[in-house]
Amino acid sequence: MEKDAVYSTLDYTLLKQFADKASIDALCKKALEYKTASVCIPPSYVPYVRETFPTLTICTVIGFPNGYNTKAVKVYETKEAIKDGADEIDMVINITDVKNGLFDKVTDEIREIKKAAGDHILKVIVETCFLTQEEKKAVCRCVSEAGADYIKTSTGFGTKGAEIEDITLFRENIAPGVKIKAAGGIRSLDSILAFLDRGASRIGTSLDPEKLFVEE
Repeated sequence: MEKDAVYSTLDYTLLKQFADKASIDALCKKALEYKTASVCIPPSYVPYVRETFPTLTICTVIGFPNGYNTKAVKVYETKEAIKDGADEIDMVINITDVKNGLFDKVTDEIREIKKAAGDHILKVIVETCFLTQEEKKAVCRCVSEAGADYIKTSTGFGTKGAEIEDITLFRENIAPGVKIKAAGGIRSLDSILAFLDRGASRIGTSLDPEKLFVEE
């Protein structure tokens, strides 16, 4: 792939608990320079980044990283994030509901958050490292039925990140209109290209885009 095409798939990410304003500024400047798909940042930084970098596409996280907030809290978080200037929402599903087999509840939560997000892109983090193969297939159906825009592998805060085989499983079990975001532990250009080749169209990574092609 051409360099610009790779950069355009990246949700350039900084979600560390200790991220300071200088680090957020550096992230945003790099994102603008390399024309990444977005920056993915903590909700508390959304108003600042919207004001400071008005042309930047801002992604933020909801119910992050554990997902077991109530639906009402997640809906409120989503509305606040949109009001503050977020363009895209990455939500974490309630994995306890998955483990209890409450898939209608999972679908309903995603649907309500999508309603709160409106025309803004909603990506649904299913945290694959905690799921069985059958649970992964079931959450694919939840994401599809709820009308979300993307299914996303991981928060990056779990026991594992993105796995190539999960992209294949997603591709086989999501509705045709649902896209895939791979995230968590993606630390090289080769990994990015492998996930894109398998069917992901967004990559969540903290890798500095300036360093992706340094070996060329």
